[in-house]
Amino acid sequence: MSRSTVLRLVDALPEPEVAAPRVVGVDEYATRKGRHYGTVLVDIDTRRPIDLLPDREASSLTAWLADRPGVEVVCRDRAPFFADGAAAGAPQAVQVADRWHLWHNLSEAAERAVAQHRHCLRALVPAAPDPELEPTAEEKPSSSPWPTGHRFAERTRAKHATIHALLAAGHSKRSVARQLGMSQNTVLRFSRAETPEGLFVGQWQNRASVLDEYKTYLDDRWSEGCTNAWKLWEEIVPLGYKGSYQRVRAYLHKKRTSPQPVTARPPSPRKVAGWILSRPETLTEPEQLQLKTVRTHCPELDALTRHVRSFAVMLTERQGERLPDWLDAVRQDDLPSLHTLAAGIDRDRAAVVAGLTLPWNSGAVEGHVNRIKILKRQMFGRASFSLLRKRVLLYR
Repeated sequence: MSRSTVLRLVDALPEPEVAAPRVVGVDEYATRKGRHYGTVLVDIDTRRPIDLLPDREASSLTAWLADRPGVEVVCRDRAPFFADGAAAGAPQAVQVADRWHLWHNLSEAAERAVAQHRHCLRALVPAAPDPELEPTAEEKPSSSPWPTGHRFAERTRAKHATIHALLAAGHSKRSVARQLGMSQNTVLRFSRAETPEGLFVGQWQNRASVLDEYKTYLDDRWSEGCTNAWKLWEEIVPLGYKGSYQRVRAYLHKKRTSPQPVTARPPSPRKVAGWILSRPETLTEPEQLQLKTVRTHCPELDALTRHVRSFAVMLTERQGERLPDWLDAVRQDDLPSLHTLAAGIDRDRAAVVAGLTLPWNSGAVEGHVNRIKILKRQMFGRASFSLLRKRVLLYR
């Protein structure tokens, strides 16, 4: 038989009979990532998918739950459309926010908080040795505003030497101008300057650059290991920088080509956040010492570590009754990223407390979402919702 006949027969197969679910897990899946999403529903007791919805609208979930009044628990992530759909379709059910998603949200907030206090990470870098008190002749900076090797500067120095040599040989200024093809005013200006550097005064000295007030930020990001000129230009534009990308690239090129002392780089905010989010006993001794140093030099990161570890104990030991005290403690510290997280948790407090107390979670649902991705890729070119739904429900 042809493949079209096979697909037609598969589509004609009866759907499996499932018992009325008591605990339902709900999550989204993508038929086209970023464009179109559907909803998968799983019986948490049997860990089997029981239905597939073509969208993720709250109204679709409400209608599905309304036809199944025996649902007692709804496991979900913190998406508002699932929360509204579950509240309207199964008001008698207990909504449980998944613990993994709660920890993931806390991880993102912790990394943002560390990034906001990245200057504290410099305490982990040993101080550079003091330079020599009296630099050698080769190391003494030139008083000229033009660096050695600059095309304009070298040409000006050569003209200055030639003009003064001719004048010293007894030639008049008019004769020098005629021999060199210059105007008399130019020869006069060169003759009055004792050194070539005197001709540069007022041209480029003390000229302010639109990049000046952002150089400190660029230096900090450079010391952290970010050397991509385009990325740094994108970072300072929201801060008010009005100049061009080429100016940023030129400044970083000068830093890249100029000799710099080899110094250690501070750890990235992501690495420090990883230390804070890890169990203390799993950290190596150097990592524990570095984290202790950071906490000593930054009260905000010390408070962040205490809040993260307190939440971890509350999550692993299912102490959901401690959540209100944890939220109050978070609001007392200057940690804006955690304040945003606390506000979101407060809006969904009942489900979060249930997630930190009850044994239910959305692990089985996440597994089926991954399986749907495989089935969807196998059906490329023949994809339709009806066929995808039949394969998900019949797959064993």
